[in-house]
Amino acid sequence: MIKSVNNYPVSQLFDIDSHVVYAVPRYQREYTWAKNQWEPLFDDILNNEPGYFLGSIICINQSEDALAVQRLEVVDGQQRLTSLSLLFAALYQFVKEAEGELSEDQRVEIVNLKRKLVLKTSGESIRVVPQIQNNNNSDYRAVLADIGVIQPYDFPPYAGNRKILRAFRYFQSRVQQLGENGTNHPSQVLDYLDRVSRACLVKIEVANHADAYTLFESLNNRGVPLTAVDLIKNKLLARLEKINPGNIDQYFGQWTDLLGYLGDDYGIQERFFRHFYNASKEELNAPFRKEGTKGEPLGSIATRSNIIEIYERLIEHDARTYLQELRSAGKLYGLLLDSSPDKRWEGLEPPLRNLERIQGAASYLLMLHLLRNQEKLKLNISLLSQIASTLVCFFVRRNLTDTPPTRDLDRLFMAVIDNIAIVTGGAVLSTIRRVLLSVSASDEEFRNRLGGPIYDENYGVTRFILCALAEKGMTKETWVDLWRVENKLFFWTVEHIFPQGDNIPNSWIRMMANGDREKAKALQESLVHTLGNLTITAFNSVLGNKAFEEKRDRKDRKGRLVGYKNGICVNKELAKASHWSAKQIEDRTRNLVDQTLELFPL
Repeated sequence: MIKSVNNYPVSQLFDIDSHVVYAVPRYQREYTWAKNQWEPLFDDILNNEPGYFLGSIICINQSEDALAVQRLEVVDGQQRLTSLSLLFAALYQFVKEAEGELSEDQRVEIVNLKRKLVLKTSGESIRVVPQIQNNNNSDYRAVLADIGVIQPYDFPPYAGNRKILRAFRYFQSRVQQLGENGTNHPSQVLDYLDRVSRACLVKIEVANHADAYTLFESLNNRGVPLTAVDLIKNKLLARLEKINPGNIDQYFGQWTDLLGYLGDDYGIQERFFRHFYNASKEELNAPFRKEGTKGEPLGSIATRSNIIEIYERLIEHDARTYLQELRSAGKLYGLLLDSSPDKRWEGLEPPLRNLERIQGAASYLLMLHLLRNQEKLKLNISLLSQIASTLVCFFVRRNLTDTPPTRDLDRLFMAVIDNIAIVTGGAVLSTIRRVLLSVSASDEEFRNRLGGPIYDENYGVTRFILCALAEKGMTKETWVDLWRVENKLFFWTVEHIFPQGDNIPNSWIRMMANGDREKAKALQESLVHTLGNLTITAFNSVLGNKAFEEKRDRKDRKGRLVGYKNGICVNKELAKASHWSAKQIEDRTRNLVDQTLELFPL
């Protein structure tokens, strides 16, 4: 399995006379190290004795011609090798610029450093070849071109926002500090260069991917820990490389498609793999059951702790089939994530968008099952839309009352899947409603929570309800996007009519309590976060603690009404009011609670 294991100084791994190239395959994740890794790498080399151990790397060596360039495929350790190479680049730039202050012997290090970055036999063959994701390779080549070790190569757009260039700039600044702190600054930097060169790495060479990936979980190194999704990918591709090596690029492309549907958020990726198993548990367990038996040999539920074990067994059983099924399911899951269905799914967008906004992602487990089995369950778009709307109603109630608790949601939706196994069409919808109703808070409990300090209990639900009530009264001509985001913040926000701050303005003390500050404070404590005292406005920070009339009549610089006369239907009563009182808050709360119960029935 292992061809060789050796402890090498970095100088030998980057031997200036060797013909070794370390290439990161494109299916590896991109360069992810940040300051939390750059800083200890730099400081550990600086503050420890020469020969400091930096960890290990795993390479696949399939070279047969010892005289040709050996292209080692780096399957573990790319973060460390890329960082060391960028550190060498920063050291090269400093030493090159200080050439006039160096002795003849010291100037040799300029050439040596260059050869650590590019092969001696070819000035354009870079020693470390990052993979291509997120412009890693292009950014790295641009860095080397910028310091003059390869031919000119332009930085891709926005390179300064990505990790490669940021790592190089970090090492630049640290090397520069070394020089400035020393009385003989080139010597200080050269001393540090010697420490880098003498630091050690264990290099493990194996013959193929399958052997390499079996080592991942047993090695403890400095790198960013491999996630469950990384390990699933590695095991999957290793298995496929073993059974069909000629199609590894095709399989990698299918995996890339899958992650493209899911997006970059690891939490979403990991959730998909749990949901896929939990939504398909019956069919996935079938091949593993002994004849004539039932049960769940792979596990009753996929969790964060057992997900790797489940997928290991699936991959060993039929890697090609499960990759195709994952890719197909991932495409459907992507529909749930971005709510941008094609014409085939037209009509699903509004409820799916609301399901995401009410933080109902736990139900994607059920929705994935329904979408994958649409024909079998005889579900048209209208029924799917009604089911998604039912889930929205369920989550409005659940997220406000915490009934059922979050820990029970996966098993709840798995139970729903079991309950609809023998029904089709409209019976699927009625069964889902029946199961959800059986575990939800009562209308009385929901009403009590709606009538209480809802803003204080759950801001997300509060905003969703207010936006839903406002949208109910809109037409195509008066439509306003209340979910518009600017600078990662909602443009339209929840506004407290009676201000919530500790220092109640005098105008509000007079209006709410006839000048009695203590009474005003008591009213604020009991009413300020209730639904009747809340609305939706833009320019929230502009309104703040202003008097009621100013909030009501506020205009922007162009003369547009942006206060309570902004045309939003939940502000209709406020736009006509001449003042604000505790009774108005209580009456409006009752009215909005009734509207909410009507809008989100279960």
